[in-house]
Amino acid sequence: MRYFIEHAYNGTAYCGWQIQDNGITVQQVLEEKLSVLLREPIRLTGSSRTDTGVHARQQFAHFDVEGAIANPEDLAFRLNGMLPFDIAVERVIPVNANFHSRFDATHRRYCYRITRRKDPFSPYGAYYYRKPVDLSRMNEAAALLLRHRDFESFSKIHTDVNHFECTITEAYWENEDPRVLQFHVKSNRFLRGMVRALVGTLLQVGEEKRSVADFEALILAKNRKMAGPQAPPHGLYLVEVGYDTL
Repeated sequence: MRYFIEHAYNGTAYCGWQIQDNGITVQQVLEEKLSVLLREPIRLTGSSRTDTGVHARQQFAHFDVEGAIANPEDLAFRLNGMLPFDIAVERVIPVNANFHSRFDATHRRYCYRITRRKDPFSPYGAYYYRKPVDLSRMNEAAALLLRHRDFESFSKIHTDVNHFECTITEAYWENEDPRVLQFHVKSNRFLRGMVRALVGTLLQVGEEKRSVADFEALILAKNRKMAGPQAPPHGLYLVEVGYDTL
């Protein structure tokens, strides 16, 4: 039987979602607790691989078990009782045996949060950025992302992907309030480090270090060395993973 597990996490203490050799990850913690509760080895396949320090308000993964789980809702309840405070399970959902958390996802949506005021109560939930920026210029540049498909300029190098094409359907900045900026971006897929590289480069546009035309030229150049620095991970959230039948 196959099940989906919907979960959220604060990524501050973790070396990303996917299991790594150099530190504890969200996948590792979930697999350990599920294996104890279900009394068999559990291996998760995630919908997305968030990097070290990145958060998720909605993440999915699937796992297979020998027999049916009698009460998935109770499993989610018991799992939450065993997990640390920074990982929370929303649902455990029975699905078709061929339904895949990664390949059947129709889109992912990310949000990057920037605070304009130093906040001692949430230092790991937003990027503190004091420099003045022009939001209209940043939105003009962000709108160009919907016209293009190849985003090699914003991908980490030496990744194991076959191509750099993504279909971005939303990309815009907004003021949640005068003290908070948010960048929203939705695509069928994302490249490693892509959103943080986009944010770092768009901030340069907002500071007038780059023109909007320069930003489009960067997209066309397909050269990561020409893009801006990656924004810090702690401002980034995976906020939605979409499926046609879930």
